[in-house]
Amino acid sequence: MLVTLFIIIISPIFQWYFKIRSNAITTIPPPSPPKFPIIGNLHQLGLYPHRSLQSLAQKYGPLMLLHLGKVPVLVVSSADAAREIMKTHDLVFASRPKIKMFETLLYGYKDVASAPYGEYWRQIRSVSVLHLLSNRRVQSLRGVREEETAISMEKIRGASNMCVNLSELFCTVTNDVVCRTALGRRYGSGEGFKELLREFTEVIGGFVVGDYIGWLDWVGAVSGLYGRAESVAKEFDRFLDQVVQEHIDRSGSSDSSGEGNYDFVDVLLWIQRTNSIGFPIDTAVIKALILDMFAAGTDTTATVLEWAMTELIKHPNTMKKLQDEAQSIAGEHGAHITEEHIGHMPFLRAVLKETLRLHPPIPLLFPRESMQDMKLKGYDIKAGTRVIVNAWAIGRDPAYWDNPQEFEPERFLNSSVDYKGHDFQLIPFGAGRRGCPGIQFAMAINELVLANLVHQFDWTLPKHGEAAREALDMSETVGLTMHRKIPLVLVASPRNNC
Repeated sequence: MLVTLFIIIISPIFQWYFKIRSNAITTIPPPSPPKFPIIGNLHQLGLYPHRSLQSLAQKYGPLMLLHLGKVPVLVVSSADAAREIMKTHDLVFASRPKIKMFETLLYGYKDVASAPYGEYWRQIRSVSVLHLLSNRRVQSLRGVREEETAISMEKIRGASNMCVNLSELFCTVTNDVVCRTALGRRYGSGEGFKELLREFTEVIGGFVVGDYIGWLDWVGAVSGLYGRAESVAKEFDRFLDQVVQEHIDRSGSSDSSGEGNYDFVDVLLWIQRTNSIGFPIDTAVIKALILDMFAAGTDTTATVLEWAMTELIKHPNTMKKLQDEAQSIAGEHGAHITEEHIGHMPFLRAVLKETLRLHPPIPLLFPRESMQDMKLKGYDIKAGTRVIVNAWAIGRDPAYWDNPQEFEPERFLNSSVDYKGHDFQLIPFGAGRRGCPGIQFAMAINELVLANLVHQFDWTLPKHGEAAREALDMSETVGLTMHRKIPLVLVASPRNNC
């Protein structure tokens, strides 16, 4: 009897042991570099994680498993692997991990970018895609883009033959376009608002050790990062409360569903008032969606323009070729290039594609998270694994690009490769379900501003000559977006035909 009882008790233990042992033998994780206790591979991220991860991937492969503290992270560094994540198994990897700064600054994951996958995310994304960022809506905002671009060109003309801080100017023009399209008017003309935006973009990209090692969460409080984030969140919340209330006061019973002159807040309030999507949205959701517009529509757009002009000033022959194209389309005496001209400027689009290839505004795309255990290219990926796609490394992969380190826009002239999420060797805006819904909105600004910059002005460095171009600092900042470390300051001279 005792023997029988012993067997009954011990059998489940043996079954559990052999199951664990069997899983350990049959599970094949992706290659991983050696890790330290507690911190795992955190120390290997370095000052420039996109570069550090590229170097590690060259040794361990395009699918590489890191352990950042207690968090397993799958790093994707090739177009083929990215296709598996963003297309073949897109649904499995469609969720987002919980990140402290997103929770604090984006109303507890109520925005499109950070919300976890589910019915809520599907509904608010459809609001953005169908009501805020549809082709029709973007085209209806053409007048705003052209007016703000013209204002920026006049500012430059007022500083003719003097130094122009283009990094600052790009932040201003993109901010003004977003303010007018999203909020109905310019709110950000003062330095205080610009500083708030700068603080927002810095803090949201801040590294939070507590996201990876839970018991070190206190570091964020001691370092002041949490305090900064809460301060920015409260200040933005007060500002957005003011904006929403102004729109409520003026809206009355007007129907803001039409394209007309209605801005994004008008449309969102109309949806809230009529429950037209069959899904209630509260004021916090409206504010979160507007914050998405600022986060995605200002900083990243300004970054693309900043790097495009940096590359053009380093490559004067390319600059001349783009100026010639603009002049051939707009004519000798065309003061302004309009969006009608843009469709006839293939080299302009090639320049922007090449800029996005070498300098994706977000080099490490927003992290995804696996929602279930699955097999990926022969490797076992556990549910809850975080996924980072290194768009910067993919854009410089010699397996897909000739002379990958060189700025050569001509590579795109006879190529169908685009940045819209179908060609995985060029994914600066992501792809699949979590791809950026505002690509057309952002690129419409980039195309118009860049075309007018090169058509209306000749540009030189404050110090002239080949040596100055070679010495141009190309250092990057560290954060969510990849700005120039040193602002781009150039001298503008009006062109004779303008």
